[in-house]
Amino acid sequence: MNHYVPVPQSFYEHPTLQLARALLGCLLVKETEEGLASGYIVETEAYMGPADRAAHSFGNRRTKRTEIMFGQAGSVYTYTMHTHTLVNVVSSKIGSPEAILIRAVEPFEGVSLMESRRPGRSKREWTNGPGKLTKALGIKMSDYGHHFTAPPLTICEGWQKESFHISSGPRIGIDNTGEARDYPWRFWIRDNPYVSKTRS
Repeated sequence: MNHYVPVPQSFYEHPTLQLARALLGCLLVKETEEGLASGYIVETEAYMGPADRAAHSFGNRRTKRTEIMFGQAGSVYTYTMHTHTLVNVVSSKIGSPEAILIRAVEPFEGVSLMESRRPGRSKREWTNGPGKLTKALGIKMSDYGHHFTAPPLTICEGWQKESFHISSGPRIGIDNTGEARDYPWRFWIRDNPYVSKTRS
C-alpha cells in the first residue's frame, strides 16, 4: 500500500529553474508489480525549451517523442538514450515545451528491490545517474504521458528544504550544443554522495 501523498498540481506551476530547485529533496516513488521503490531527488537539470540548444524541443521541435513537453506541467516525459530510459518532469505553461531531467536520487524505500535490479553494484551506483535511477526504481518508457500527481509514478514531500544546501553548475553530456553547454542549469544537493559525476 502506497502511504505517500503526491505534491499537488500547484507545486509544478512555477518557472522551470525555480521548479528544478524545488524538486531537490522531494521523494520520487514508483510502484510496480514487484513492489514499491523510492528515492530522494538529489540532482536535476533544467531544459528551457525552444531557445535552449540542449533541449529536445529546441526550435519548437514537435515530434511524437517531444509531444508531452507541450503538455501540462507535472507530466512524465520519458525517453531512451543509449538503451537507458531517462525520466523528466514537464514544466512551464501548456505549449511552452520545457522539462527537468531527474539526474540522481538517494535510495529510501525498497532497497532490496533496487539491489536486485542493480546487481553487483555498490549502493551508491544504484541511483547516481539518470539511467541508473530509472533501472533501480523500475521506471519504464510506459510511464510516458502519465502525471506525477497519480500512481504508479509520483513525486511526494521529502526533506525539509532548510536541511540541505543547493549548488548549481553546467549541465552534463551536452558538449555539442554551443553556448548552451555552459548554462548553470544543473542543480544538486551539496555533498550528497549520490550526485552523479561532475563536469570537469
